[in-house]
Amino acid sequence: MSDPLRSALIETAHAAADAARIETLKHFRSPALGAESKETQRFDPVTIADRAAETAMREVLRERRPDDAILGEEHGRSEGRSGLTWVLDPIDGTRGYLSGTPTWGVLISVADATGKPVFGIIDQPYIGERFVGGLGIAELTGPMGKRALATRAARPLSEAILFSTYPEVGTPEERAGFTAVAKKARLTRYGSDCYAYALLAAGQIDLVIEAGLQAYDVQAPIAVVEAAGGIVTDWTGRPAQDGGRVIAAANPQIHAEALALLSRQMLLAYGG
Repeated sequence: MSDPLRSALIETAHAAADAARIETLKHFRSPALGAESKETQRFDPVTIADRAAETAMREVLRERRPDDAILGEEHGRSEGRSGLTWVLDPIDGTRGYLSGTPTWGVLISVADATGKPVFGIIDQPYIGERFVGGLGIAELTGPMGKRALATRAARPLSEAILFSTYPEVGTPEERAGFTAVAKKARLTRYGSDCYAYALLAAGQIDLVIEAGLQAYDVQAPIAVVEAAGGIVTDWTGRPAQDGGRVIAAANPQIHAEALALLSRQMLLAYGG
């Protein structure tokens, strides 16, 4: 990748994140904030802030990168001609956003023609933290200043901190796989959405395990975690850029230990 293209992608991603910050903070912790549900069988919320933030990011992309494709959670796919695709989740963790917790985030990434994310941002507007990874960068900027991102050193699973968004991970079979890992971990925590991946990249935790994800949920976290020295795959060890069952780990050693438990449980569950 040429230096001018690299600089343009980085600058564009930051501009999109800045635009989304404005829109999300307009409504966060507002008494007037309401939500609609995208589904009828369960509460899958979307707010005015989700839609406005994605619209603002798309406007930045249309102005700066009109030939690139866009895939967004709220407004779908816009085709492009450059071979690059921007993947946007305007508020990852809308339930947390509605609840007033500061662990939701804006996810922005750009993927190459193979679909692999090459650069990503996890932005937490309320705290003012921005986790950036890819294209030679791995850094956190926030209230404490700027520092490099680096995942934790290897340690046994028995000493690890594991995160997931919900205790009810995926299907019963997927939940059994997660539980097999959680039983071995020192500490398991829930409810941080994309912020869990940011903590992994920052060296605070060891593992994030989830199921049922979409590409826009995971592409920015993949870029940030991998830039910080971590590893992200599906539950079979294959690329996870399309979502589904995802395991993010601080290092190959703990990834291998957790993946072995997941794989064994899934084989048992599906009669392999």
